[in-house]
Amino acid sequence: MDRIIRGIIKYHHHTRLGMVEQFKRVRDNPAPKAVFFTCMDSRMIPTRFTETNVGDMFVVRNAGNLIPHSQHFVNEAFTTEPAALELGCIVNDIKHVIVCGHSDCKAMNLLHSLQDEEYASVDNRRISPLRAWLCRHADTSLEKFQQLKSTNFTEPLTFQAETPMRKFVAYIDPDNKFSIEDKLSQINCLQQMQNVASYGFLKRRLETHDLHLHALWFDIYTGDVYYFSRQRKRFVEINDLTARPILKEIRRYYS
Repeated sequence: MDRIIRGIIKYHHHTRLGMVEQFKRVRDNPAPKAVFFTCMDSRMIPTRFTETNVGDMFVVRNAGNLIPHSQHFVNEAFTTEPAALELGCIVNDIKHVIVCGHSDCKAMNLLHSLQDEEYASVDNRRISPLRAWLCRHADTSLEKFQQLKSTNFTEPLTFQAETPMRKFVAYIDPDNKFSIEDKLSQINCLQQMQNVASYGFLKRRLETHDLHLHALWFDIYTGDVYYFSRQRKRFVEINDLTARPILKEIRRYYS
């Protein structure tokens, strides 16, 4: 708390006035461009590595950047994530949903450990909300990971895209640069896009190409950011050489 209070004082002296001016500019006509789902990990600061500012994005954070599948909800039993999708994509007419995972994700490391049946038992889930959250809402990511593991991490996976009839193929870390848990983290990003598409209130916009789903992945050790390219069927590092082809692909696939 000492650090936080001192930080607020520094904010008052150095950045507050500039932020107030930004708030004034977007107060009456905010136009956010994306709903950005990412992990609550303290090392993840998406507004920094995307260079976005006040009013640019709705950011939703939780353990493991999960968006629960709609099948888990009945009547009025919902969590924050679908409510954020409705607020962003229906109320505010945002056209891009981004799921962003990262390396050394503690939630994904734990999910990998939950392959042990005893560790993932009902008794253990009852004493650990985090284990329960992952077992309930990241089980499909783990299933995809086990499918990839059965091929010695060499064969592609298939994911549903914006509609059940629209699918894409993904090679996960074909250069074998990342750890086993990081491979799971990348799979989880792609699975969450499928979960987003499960909500009925988004169906029309997804079917008419009026709402677009993207996956990013951030390497916290190198600072590199990767975009999942459906054309190249893999996560591609965003840099000076790849930015233009990636933007060209986005215009082609999402126009």
